[in-house]
Amino acid sequence: MFLFLSQRFILAFLILLPVCFLMGRPFTLQSLKQGVILGIFLFGGYAFQTMALLYTTASNTAFLTGLNVVLVPVIGALIFRQLITRNMKFGVLLAAAGLYLLCTNDSWSLNNGDLLAIVCAVCLSLHVILTGSFARISDIYWLAAIQLGAVAFFSTLIAKFQGHEILVWRPEILWALVICVLFATVFAFLVQTSMQRFTSPTHTVLIFCMEPVFAALYAYWAIGERLDLWQLIGAALILTGMIFSEIPAVASFFKKSTYRSP
Repeated sequence: MFLFLSQRFILAFLILLPVCFLMGRPFTLQSLKQGVILGIFLFGGYAFQTMALLYTTASNTAFLTGLNVVLVPVIGALIFRQLITRNMKFGVLLAAAGLYLLCTNDSWSLNNGDLLAIVCAVCLSLHVILTGSFARISDIYWLAAIQLGAVAFFSTLIAKFQGHEILVWRPEILWALVICVLFATVFAFLVQTSMQRFTSPTHTVLIFCMEPVFAALYAYWAIGERLDLWQLIGAALILTGMIFSEIPAVASFFKKSTYRSP
């Protein structure tokens, strides 16, 4: 797993780094420091999730990793003094309940792997919160590139420690690597870093809650997997939580649109 992460993030970093130079993006020590911090938490998310899968089920890991939808507003409010509206709190609870029904099949028991998945969720929560903060004061291209480089560095260290050769050609994973590098890494983290300047961390993780929903829809289309009733209810709760959390913003938008000066 760490070999794949190493190759994925090395290639992503090598693609994004020339873009930073060609676009003349301003590099600063602040961007370097903040990018490394983001990379540490992002790597922690991947590393602890990988270790969790060795000791617990994929469903438990998916649900506990998704608990960052709860942790982000809690950490944001307690440590970073971020404002959480009543509707956002209710939306978070709906989404958390939906994740449970969608990912665990209404069956869950705590073990050591689950604890590792919880640590993963904490790392990812801090990554989302800090991305929203850093993206407002540093160059988004350098932030994205440096954090990808940091993940590549730590993944390569562990892969080498496990005895893997990094520069090895594996044609059986070529297309998986291409898709992960271009779309799930370069594009995804560049967009996340860029767009978090304009939205809150809580809204960001609520949007991330749609990941298992999209995965289920793709599995239905690609390999014919079917959701049971509870999983369908879970998916509906996630979508409802997202919509409910946005109600104040929607109401504010229509209020401004219909306002007429006397």
